[in-house]
Amino acid sequence: MRVGVPRESAPAERRVALVPESVSRLAGAGFQVAVETGAGETASFTDEAYREAGAEVGGAVWDADAVVKVQKPSADELGRLREGQVLVAFLAPLVDPDGVERLASRGVTAFAMESIPRISRAQPMDALSSQATVSGYKAVLLAAERLPKFFPMLMTAAGTVAPAKVLVLGAGVAGLQAIATARRLGAVVSGFDVRPVVKEQVESLGATFLDLGVRGEETAGGYARELTEEEQARQQEELSRVMADFDVVITTALVPGRPAPKLIPASTVAAMRPGSVIVDLAAEAGGNCELTAPGEEVVRDHVTIVGFTDLPSSMPFHASQLYSRNVTALLQHLAPEGELELDWDDEVTSGACVTRRTDEVAA
Repeated sequence: MRVGVPRESAPAERRVALVPESVSRLAGAGFQVAVETGAGETASFTDEAYREAGAEVGGAVWDADAVVKVQKPSADELGRLREGQVLVAFLAPLVDPDGVERLASRGVTAFAMESIPRISRAQPMDALSSQATVSGYKAVLLAAERLPKFFPMLMTAAGTVAPAKVLVLGAGVAGLQAIATARRLGAVVSGFDVRPVVKEQVESLGATFLDLGVRGEETAGGYARELTEEEQARQQEELSRVMADFDVVITTALVPGRPAPKLIPASTVAAMRPGSVIVDLAAEAGGNCELTAPGEEVVRDHVTIVGFTDLPSSMPFHASQLYSRNVTALLQHLAPEGELELDWDDEVTSGACVTRRTDEVAA
C-alpha cells in the first residue's frame, strides 16, 4: 500500500500527518510512503530525515492508495482525490456534513480521526486525546505568560510572593494536562467537572476538586452528558460565586458536534480581579466564556481572554509526533501487512469511516 503525505495547506497549520519515526515503522511493515517536498519543515522535520527513514520525497503524493493529512482537504485538494482512494484526516463530520458529502461524491473512502471509537483497543489511534494533551499543556503556558504575577510561591529578600490560583473547568484529557502543568509551575490548582468519577484523577495530580453540587453522568464515549438548562443555570451561579478568587481560569468543556456550553457569563468576568486570565480551549466551538472571541485574544473588564483555536499547531513537533503515531496505528489496522483490508464488521473501521466507495455516508 502506498501512502501519500502532502504538505498542509490550511492557514497557520504547522503540523504534518506522518513524521520520519512513523515512516520508518510503516516501511518496515510493508508500506511505501511518499512525502511532498517540505511537508514537515514547519514542524522541524527535514526532507533528509524523511529520506533516511525510507520515504520517497517529492513523489506524487496525491496518486497514492491512501492520503493522510491533518486538516480536511481544501477545494483544490478535493479535486485531486480519486474514486476508491483512502483519506485519513480530521474531517469534522459532525459540524461539516457538506464536506463529507463532497468527499462521498468523489467516491473517496474517508476516515475521520475524530470519529475513532473510544474503546480500549483503539486508544493508540485516539488523535483527539493526543492533541488535547498538547492543548492542555500550551494553555497553561499562555496563561502564565499573560498573568502579571508569578505562578509559584517565591520567598525573597523583599518578602514572600503568594502563588497564583488556577481553576481548570473540565477534567478530560486537556483539563488533566492543564492541571498537571499548572502544578509543575507551582500554582495552587483546583479542578471542576460535573462528572464525580474524575474527582480521584484531579486529586491524584495534587489539585483540589471543586464540588459545586452540579453532577452529570459520563457518556459511553467518556464525555460528560449535556446538562439541562436548569443545571447549567445552577452551574453558572456557583461558578460566578467562586471564580473571583482565581487568577487564571482554563476552560475545556465540549460536547462533540454541539456549541460549547456557556459556563462563564460576562457578569462573572466583570467580577474577576484585574489582570486575571481566561484561556478558553472550547473557542473553536464558540467558547465556554460569553466574551470569548474565537481565534483572538481580547481584554474585557481588565481580564485577558485567550480564544486561540490552533494550540496543537503552535507546538508542531510533538503535536505531529503524537498525531503521526495515531495515524500509523490506524493505517496498520486498516492495512495489515501493508495491504488494504477493510473489514466493515470491525467497530474501529466502521466507526471511523464517514464515506465509502459506494458514495453513501457511512452509518
